[in-house]
Amino acid sequence: MKLLLMIVAVAFPLSVAAQQGNSQTTSTASVEVPTATGTTVQAQAANLVSIDSSLFSTYPAYSYMSPLAEDGTPQSQSKASNEQTSSRPKIGGSMVGYIDDAIVGSEIRVRFDAAGNDEFPDLAEFFYAKCGCYKSLGTLDPVALDPNTPGPGGGVPKDVNFQQLFVRAELAPWRHFSFYVDVPFRWIQPQGFLAFPPFPPFGNQGGIGDVDAGVKVAVIASTKQYLTFQLQGDFPSGNASDGLGTNHYSIAPELTYYQRLSGRAALEAEAGISAPIGGSAGVPITSSSGFAGSVFIYGVGPSYKIYEGERAQIAPVLELVGWHVLSGLYSNVGGTIDGTTNSAAGINIVNLKLGVRTNFGRNSIYVGYGHALTRITWYQDIFRVEYRVAF
Repeated sequence: MKLLLMIVAVAFPLSVAAQQGNSQTTSTASVEVPTATGTTVQAQAANLVSIDSSLFSTYPAYSYMSPLAEDGTPQSQSKASNEQTSSRPKIGGSMVGYIDDAIVGSEIRVRFDAAGNDEFPDLAEFFYAKCGCYKSLGTLDPVALDPNTPGPGGGVPKDVNFQQLFVRAELAPWRHFSFYVDVPFRWIQPQGFLAFPPFPPFGNQGGIGDVDAGVKVAVIASTKQYLTFQLQGDFPSGNASDGLGTNHYSIAPELTYYQRLSGRAALEAEAGISAPIGGSAGVPITSSSGFAGSVFIYGVGPSYKIYEGERAQIAPVLELVGWHVLSGLYSNVGGTIDGTTNSAAGINIVNLKLGVRTNFGRNSIYVGYGHALTRITWYQDIFRVEYRVAF
């Protein structure tokens, strides 16, 4: 909670400062008024200062009610309406399903993932905590023994299947600023166990995962473009001994980008880093290198609306998402570190995602599939279904 308060304390003044330039407008007008004698009197209006009352209302990021014209406004609006300056940029909404959304706005999102074949679930403690098998290595490998390792085990799973349900709420009280909370629920199913070490297996597990919370500050917010700084904190609310969390805090600064290329095409991207705060001891436990590691995250995703009607739009989306592991360890029987562990530094994981997004009104549905392009992965295949509503 202290970490989240620090995040908000830093980002809140930035957002307020971004609004101050738009909060006041000054105007003068010259009007000729005819008199009863037929002459005219020229009057000049006084400077008027008006406060934008919408500054204190929540900001829906987008609306899908009608197609967007080249200037970013709905085609159904009149010319006069298009000429008005709005404090809320009209934008078609993010189309991607895996890359983080750059658009700042108020919304609720529900997302479900089903993934399979995670061979190294404790890799850099990014998915779950260091394997519990290190607790039982007293006679087999005393050097690697760690009586405080928090992860699941006994046995070492050959791979893990999992499902996750995320419920996220984002609130944007100002045009350039929003904050959000993302609550996950996770279910894992180990798919067999290695014969060595001969430790007892563990069963399927389920429950709440590690909660994420953060802020978004839009550096650029226009009808065609968003450049947003996001700062997220991960909180160890999941039970690490059941494989539901990492047992440590993380902080993840990130830049996200949205660019509307035409009335139908858009490009979105992300680049950031997830850095652990704390984490499990390394191997051996006296080592200066911990098990948790930092991960550089990046992605790019183009989309194109193949159908664009007054009330609905349909767009296929192709995304390339990657993770470059900068530090940390992962369990691997026969590994280079005392026969139990390998270094995770330098590992690259790349996934290709293909999906379709359908927008209607303020609602949006995404359905997609992802497949790993590298040998070491967080998962081999993943299916995702997402629903979100802007308000």
